Amino acid sequence: MKTYLLALLGLIISCSANAAGQHLNYEVNGQSYQGYYISPSTDAPLVLLIHDWDGLTDYEITRANMLAKMGYSVFAADLFGAGVRPTKMQDKRQHTGELYKDRTKMRNLLSTALDTAKTQGANTSNTVVMGYCFGGAAALEMARSGVKVKGFATFHGGLSTPKDQNYSQTKGKLLIMHGSADTAITMNSFAALATDLESSGVEHEMITYSGAPHAFTVFNSDRYREGADKKSWQRFIEFLSEVTQ
Repeated sequence: MKTYLLALLGLIISCSANAAGQHLNYEVNGQSYQGYYISPSTDAPLVLLIHDWDGLTDYEITRANMLAKMGYSVFAADLFGAGVRPTKMQDKRQHTGELYKDRTKMRNLLSTALDTAKTQGANTSNTVVMGYCFGGAAALEMARSGVKVKGFATFHGGLSTPKDQNYSQTKGKLLIMHGSADTAITMNSFAALATDLESSGVEHEMITYSGAPHAFTVFNSDRYREGADKKSWQRFIEFLSEVTQ
């Protein structure tokens, strides 16, 4: 009995160690970036998580840890650079604006993030890409790039399609979750994306939440809407289970 208990304790400690997250430094074209990686097991499906316009913060790390507890590996990518975590509105607009203007750089940062997760042993053949706000727009950029993953999900993300792009190369199902009270990204943009996806034959599901403004999932903010947050998170977890089987 004592031997069994010691073995069980060792297993618990081992699992806890494997599930411990770590900040991960990597480089893209000579610039330093710092992501966050956590994995409960080597064969766990991977979620590539893309941050909001304030960079990779405790919010994304909290979401990554939530997913890890459910059995998913997560790499929270950094698209701004190590230590670049803007707090002022003008700085947030600057960093996101630079990437919106240079889609090649954005795609390179996204693909390198996926490659970096692979170097950590992540199961990149069984991956879903997801993002919040700016990160949602980045996830859709990755979808249009034709990367071979199982799916893409956005929470109150940017939805517009650049004039020189389309979804003809998209692989994987899309899940779009949006607040119908969002004045930053309107329902006109939501409808336009639905039209684009339908015309391109991309399998998709698009959900709106009444009364939910932009950034409705951000804890402890005046925009947070508990009902919309919980419903969208539950649907996302179901989506992960569906597409990563």
